[in-house]
Amino acid sequence: MSGEARVFHLRTPISDEDVEKLRVGDIIYITGIMVTARDEAHKKILEVLERGEKLPIDLRGLVLYHCGPVVRKRPDGTWEVVAAGPTTSMRMESVEAEFIAKTGVKVIVGKGGMGRRTAEAMKKYKAVYAVFTGGAGALAANRIKRVVDVYWLEELGIPEAVWVFEVEEFGPLVVTIDSHGNNYYEKHMEEVRKRAEEIKKELLSKIEH
Repeated sequence: MSGEARVFHLRTPISDEDVEKLRVGDIIYITGIMVTARDEAHKKILEVLERGEKLPIDLRGLVLYHCGPVVRKRPDGTWEVVAAGPTTSMRMESVEAEFIAKTGVKVIVGKGGMGRRTAEAMKKYKAVYAVFTGGAGALAANRIKRVVDVYWLEELGIPEAVWVFEVEEFGPLVVTIDSHGNNYYEKHMEEVRKRAEEIKKELLSKIEH
């Protein structure tokens, strides 16, 4: 991710055309609907779809946020988001490809990168993965205009429930997997592995001589 980053301001629902413009290293800001889902919510959503039932919200063209928000209820019964920092995304790697295929989400936001299966699904179904700075939960909360709804709160609890946020200029988010098969983390790890092998050979060569 070198050179001057391009900046995109996207509004939901996000189209395939919007997604195809994005490349690894681009910075995006989101306005519109963002839905949270961690481990349990992923499982719940996929179970509902497996039974042939409808989800309480249509996720096509929306933004999925790997997040367990800190919230509190106001006296009038509405919710206030106190903090909304990202959860480590690799926790969802085993189910994310299926999730992308079945829900039609276009942008996934999280922390720490995702793996090959997710990247392949993003290439096939036109989606991207972007990271939000860890430890900036209060900044994220400031970008959330309101809580539109929450699903499965009693069943899953506050961190694991599916929260529907209306956000404005949510970001900056850095694209690290694009819809063209590029995965910054995979490439970076491959470079690290190659360098480790080179160092190993150099050391062995010195020992032998």
